[in-house]
Amino acid sequence: MTTSIIISISLLLLLAYIFDISSSKTKVPSVILLLIVGWAVKQTVNALKITIPDLTSILPILGTVGLILIVLEGSLELELNKSKLPFIGKTTLVAIIPMLVFSFALAYAFHYFGGVSIKDGLANAIPFAVISSAIAIPSAQNLNSNDKEFITYESSLSDIFGVIFFNFITLNDDIGTETVGYFILELLIILILTFVATLGLAFLLSKITHHVKFIPIILSLVLIYAITKVYHLPGLIFILLFGIFLGNLDELKNNKFIHKLKPKLLNKEVHKFKELTIEIAFLIRALFFLLFGFLINTQELLNTKTIVWAVAICFGIFTLRYLSLKVFKLNIKPGLFIAPRGLITILLFLSVPLTQATELANNSLIIQVIILSALVMMFGLMATKSTVGNDLEA
Repeated sequence: MTTSIIISISLLLLLAYIFDISSSKTKVPSVILLLIVGWAVKQTVNALKITIPDLTSILPILGTVGLILIVLEGSLELELNKSKLPFIGKTTLVAIIPMLVFSFALAYAFHYFGGVSIKDGLANAIPFAVISSAIAIPSAQNLNSNDKEFITYESSLSDIFGVIFFNFITLNDDIGTETVGYFILELLIILILTFVATLGLAFLLSKITHHVKFIPIILSLVLIYAITKVYHLPGLIFILLFGIFLGNLDELKNNKFIHKLKPKLLNKEVHKFKELTIEIAFLIRALFFLLFGFLINTQELLNTKTIVWAVAICFGIFTLRYLSLKVFKLNIKPGLFIAPRGLITILLFLSVPLTQATELANNSLIIQVIILSALVMMFGLMATKSTVGNDLEA
């Protein structure tokens, strides 16, 4: 039995690797194929009457670790300098404004049709408003550098601000001046923690001589993120800033403290660290979507009661996205199509308190929105000609 499980998991992960390297040519997002494979495995297991323990509790764990590694992977690739500040500011607005507008619009719909309060409606709407960097970043790997950078920044920031907004809404019964004050204090605390922890981890990375040095750093990142989550602090900000710091040591090499870290030597270590992060992120992401596909109930997937809501939500997502890209004068293609919902959507949905849940936002709706948004991305990328060498519009 143990040998069979090992063989099965190994074959599935090798298949995930084939999907990943072939997606640039087929334009089919690997996440769709992984979900299909996971679902097919479930049907095979049921047909053969093989008993499998309940794996539902593993999904949030894989998702959380995957989210940390994917944001870290994306942030390590981001170039940060003064010339990039206007672009970063514009990208931040594109990540935040549509998310807020869509969240409040869908919250009102849940309030009107589901009879929940606007606040509870927001708790259920925010998961649908956040772009999944777990799907968006890998899907942007074959775009030109500017489009790829935009997708990486936007999806990572969407994850971060989405989690912050979600926690703010779900963890506070009453929202007022005092609540906002505590929220601002939490942001200041995480920024101080980020500064101290980033310098400490960078110092360790430059000083550790043991042949195992990167796994302890990754485990430390996961540990710090988990601790910040216990105290309801926005830990993804720490992950993003840590990655940006390591990925931009060249911009800081004149700093006295950074000079002590021997930036030239540290850069080599960062390159190795980045490669390991990419490999582990791929592994966790593949396992997550295979497991999610395995846990999909066919009746939930084909639920006709929620399909109208799913289509309406996706229509709203891409309409609002088109308008925001147009207003901020960014490339409509291929950026319009890369707004998938996925890992972060599932994690936030599973985190909605039972007292704030609504029947309208259920498993069927989540699954259908994820698949529809991934299909839009797939057909959009197929229809978009290669844009390598083109820049973002001014």
